[in-house]
Amino acid sequence: MPERGEMAPDFTLPVTGGAEVTLSALRGAPVVLFFYPRDDTSGCTKENEDFTRLLPEFEAAGVKVYGISKDSLASHDKFMAKKSLTVPLLSDEAGSTSEDFGVWVEKKMYGKTFMGIERATFLIDAEGRLAEVWRKVKVPGHADAVLERVKEL
Repeated sequence: MPERGEMAPDFTLPVTGGAEVTLSALRGAPVVLFFYPRDDTSGCTKENEDFTRLLPEFEAAGVKVYGISKDSLASHDKFMAKKSLTVPLLSDEAGSTSEDFGVWVEKKMYGKTFMGIERATFLIDAEGRLAEVWRKVKVPGHADAVLERVKEL
């Protein structure tokens, strides 16, 4: 489970739009990665909408923003079209990136235990180090808090 100050685990994942993103290739500019449980669910939709609303401000600050879940690219494309989202979404279908970032965890809901993605956000500085880590994220106001922290870099 990577912590603040440590190098972010590198990965290469497919991204909406048909390309791939390699984290280490993005060095030179800060990156925000937000992990979310599932496309087109209420909390995940709200989080994606909030980051989409603030995307121009992140871009103006020179920061790239990506959402990550285990959903397929086809699911991501449908989700983005349905909700008019503009933040690129990465597909971690194999789950290795979620595991590397420590967000693939045991969860409990309605008395059932299962494995799933814990909502978490990572701010990675231009050198590839974790500048900030938010775990067990609550959606309301979160994207705004991330943007405020970005402005401190």
